[in-house]
Amino acid sequence: MSRKAVILAGGEGSRLRPLTFSRPKAMIPLANTPIIEHVIRALVENGIRDITVVVGYRKEQVIRHLNTLDLPISFAVQERQLGAAHALGCVADEIDEPFILLPGDNYIDATSIARIKDETTAVLIKEHPYPSNFGVVAVKDGYVWGIVEKPEYAPRFTVSTGIYTLTPEIFEYQNGIEIPEMVAEMIADGARFKAVTAREWHDAIYPWDLLTINPRIMKQVAPVRGGTISTSVTIRGAVHIGDGTVIGPGSMIIGPVIIGEDCEIGPNVVIMPNTSIGARVRIDPFTLVENAIIMNDSTIGSHSRCVDAVIGESVLLADHCSIQTGHYFAEEDGKLIGGKFGGIFGDRVISAPFTVFRHSLVGNSVTIEEGRVIRDLIPDHAVVK
Repeated sequence: MSRKAVILAGGEGSRLRPLTFSRPKAMIPLANTPIIEHVIRALVENGIRDITVVVGYRKEQVIRHLNTLDLPISFAVQERQLGAAHALGCVADEIDEPFILLPGDNYIDATSIARIKDETTAVLIKEHPYPSNFGVVAVKDGYVWGIVEKPEYAPRFTVSTGIYTLTPEIFEYQNGIEIPEMVAEMIADGARFKAVTAREWHDAIYPWDLLTINPRIMKQVAPVRGGTISTSVTIRGAVHIGDGTVIGPGSMIIGPVIIGEDCEIGPNVVIMPNTSIGARVRIDPFTLVENAIIMNDSTIGSHSRCVDAVIGESVLLADHCSIQTGHYFAEEDGKLIGGKFGGIFGDRVISAPFTVFRHSLVGNSVTIEEGRVIRDLIPDHAVVK
């Protein structure tokens, strides 16, 4: 039984830009909680408290946050971001017993951990509609007999979640290759890895993927009524309202919704399902928000529409802004990628009134000086006049 866990949280998550410019992927909030904290909660629910986290990119943020948890978490530093196998090697001298290995930037639930934790060597697998983004797994009679890392053409939809139970023997196969290839070499040498199917596992490859993952996690929202709520506010479903938050009269909130601490909402604001709002956020009157992730210290002006959007920290969208859902396409490494969303905003975006965002990917510290229609990609630090 695995009593020790190693979490890899050293990567940047460059494909999630602009959201990972100022935070590592593991610190992106889902349901108002950093992804890595969801991973740790799943471990703790299974009695696993001996946890080592490998940090690298913007490591101070991860260390600072995890030090606020009541857990004896230890840290190892990956000085250069040279991949997951290199990150695992950073703890080779500390591992002398079977352990469970997890990525710190993928969501995993406690039930899935329970299914794999008692296996000596195993791979947690899951069906995925886009298998070429992952290690594609071949399974026979309940055991893994091959893993191919990110093939151009995947012969099947079964992928590795990046969660393994391993023995210290894994470090004998560390020759600059990736973890799935290390496991594949162990299997070729006669090791048997059981294939265990995950219940809930999600990985955000691109920023718009967060809008698909967040609602699935929001199903766990526990109703909490903190702060000050006007008597004329309508609340239905599971809604969590943090301390110090003020909900103005005439507002309506339909859960699942999470609202953090010290927010100002309304009056006459409508917040629809699958919305998570961070701390110290202000949403001005007559504004609609639905299926959105709004991070700390951001403001959405009055008479605005914020739907299918991820909004970074300290963003200011002025009055009468509208975020409209559409299909976004771009080229990456010679391949066409795309998603359906309203807007993805980096940190510290400032928008003039009467701005319309249509499937827009807006970089960090962008300033839009005059109301207009914004489409597709706006790079970091751009000034739109």
